[in-house]
Amino acid sequence: MKKTMKTASLLLAAALAVMSLPACGSSAAPSSAGTTTAGTTAAGTSAAGTTAAPAETEKAKDFKVAMILDSSVSDGGWGASCYQAMVGAAKESGWETVYTDNVATADFATVMTDYAELGYNLIFAPGNQYTDAVKQVAAEYPDIKFALLNGTVETDNITSILPDAKQIGYMAGALAGLMSKTGSIGFIGGMELDTTKAKLECYEKAAQKVNPDIKVSSAYAGSFSDTAKGKEIASSMISTYDVDVMFGDASAVDTGAREALTASEGRYGIGQPGDLGSADDKIIICSIVTDNAALLKACMEDVESGSFGGKTIYGDLSNGCLSVGTFSNLVPDDIQTKYKEAVDQIKSGTFIQ
Repeated sequence: MKKTMKTASLLLAAALAVMSLPACGSSAAPSSAGTTTAGTTAAGTSAAGTTAAPAETEKAKDFKVAMILDSSVSDGGWGASCYQAMVGAAKESGWETVYTDNVATADFATVMTDYAELGYNLIFAPGNQYTDAVKQVAAEYPDIKFALLNGTVETDNITSILPDAKQIGYMAGALAGLMSKTGSIGFIGGMELDTTKAKLECYEKAAQKVNPDIKVSSAYAGSFSDTAKGKEIASSMISTYDVDVMFGDASAVDTGAREALTASEGRYGIGQPGDLGSADDKIIICSIVTDNAALLKACMEDVESGSFGGKTIYGDLSNGCLSVGTFSNLVPDDIQTKYKEAVDQIKSGTFIQ
């Protein structure tokens, strides 16, 4: 039975009422009916806590977006980048924002329902793991819109946002293959999602393209939030297979893996989806950057125009929604040059045929 907006969850409503007061802040963290490609534009809390995100706007908060997250917005990786994407898109669009992070899988639908009850125009679910909950709540609240990152669902009130997982895998694999000195690289996934499996497959193909003798070790953590598991898997890959470059698709688990890399000499990581490193970084040699803000902003524009739903919004190298991040000084100039040439080939579709 479909629901309309009615009595909101008293606890969440009270919390949001308090946090919607002026000067709300938080700790810094860091298209079916048709298809759409997005253009390039410019996103703390306790466990399962709800927090108003900072979004200075000139528009009278007519539109509101809420994000649900199974990890933390301050995880230094996937969660932080998706949070920054939401805040960045909202700031440009003049939307009010709020988020709930550290949400257990069993509570996904409950938290989404709370936001639907409160009349949020758009609920942002930053990962394929939220698909079942999104489909459930979207069916019950047809007037609420849902943006599903890495999703494959298209309904009247669900738009999927889909960065090109194959290109991401190729980009990471090419760099890992070029940078490895031991001839052994690693990959850690959170769950065996279709997008993660595509990234792994292309990561391996690209690494072998630039270095035919490369060996690839992979594992799934069974979680996106278990930092300790990430450290354990990475430590095992280093000690057992002499892995010296790693790429992860596992949110906070990737943070744990980087802890293991830090503890060993000459071990490096490749970040995503934000530009997580810097020229002086000793661990993250570069990042595969997804402009999720541009993709989410396209969703917001569709909500405002009344054209939302029934589509997937794609992002790749051709429209600037995928790009190469900042190189660490640890990456030699000749490898940077070879890597950029490989990325150009990935963009044109000639890298692997």
